[in-house]
Amino acid sequence: MAANLTIKKGDVVRVIAGKDKGAEGKVIAVLPEHNRVIVEGVNRVKRHTKLTQAGGRGGTTGGIITQEAAIDASNVALVVEVDGKKVTTRIGAKRVEVTKTRTDGTTYTSHRSVRVATKTGKEI
Repeated sequence: MAANLTIKKGDVVRVIAGKDKGAEGKVIAVLPEHNRVIVEGVNRVKRHTKLTQAGGRGGTTGGIITQEAAIDASNVALVVEVDGKKVTTRIGAKRVEVTKTRTDGTTYTSHRSVRVATKTGKEI
């Protein structure tokens, strides 16, 4: 079952639990089916890759590479700037009224859901 995550790709988050607690980074990927996120520079692991002899573009070099591993989404918090300081916040939702245009040129009002930082009340 896929979880409905409020953290999105590109968000800046701070790790609030685990071995990398306190580290900040940008979200590279979101894995909602596993309730996990991959954060740039956080939870780095070494992977041993085998040398493949397929020629051309399919060939890869072997060795030890360091890359980010996924961490649970509950262990990260969104970072927003308040009065020049970076603070963590929860994420809420708010409906805002928007004006849309039809293909024939006429306009109408509709509602759209936006993410909101609960500490500041501002749209993310």
